[in-house]
Amino acid sequence: MTSVAAANPGHLDVRGRITLALLVFDGFLCAILSVLFLPLYLGATPFPISILAAAVVNLALVIAARSTTGRVGTGALPLAGWGFGFLLCMFGGPGGDALLLVSVWTLLLVVGAVIPALAYLWKVSAKAAGGSVSTTVGAGSR
Repeated sequence: MTSVAAANPGHLDVRGRITLALLVFDGFLCAILSVLFLPLYLGATPFPISILAAAVVNLALVIAARSTTGRVGTGALPLAGWGFGFLLCMFGGPGGDALLLVSVWTLLLVVGAVIPALAYLWKVSAKAAGGSVSTTVGAGSR
């Protein structure tokens, strides 16, 4: 798959915009589903597999968004969709139902779902900044 941003780094065509919008929506759906499956039990033992699933899915969405746009900033948009979905789940339902309870699992969901994707974005941006600095320094020393 060729990057849409490779031809023109500052511009996304219609297909790239639709792809990015779908990735943001997928981040939103990931938050909703990970919250709904957070209180999963195997017998009497808590089994919050949705924390691991959210971490893997969010990382994949961020990598896909970054490869679609070629920019680190827009690569974080699926995380914004995830954050919006998570915040929406924090509000009570029509009958006073609470999807998110005050527990360590809720905190682990936030940390587990967001930290791997942010670490990837940080690594990519540090590599891009380091590459441009070393190129500039290397060219000036010759």
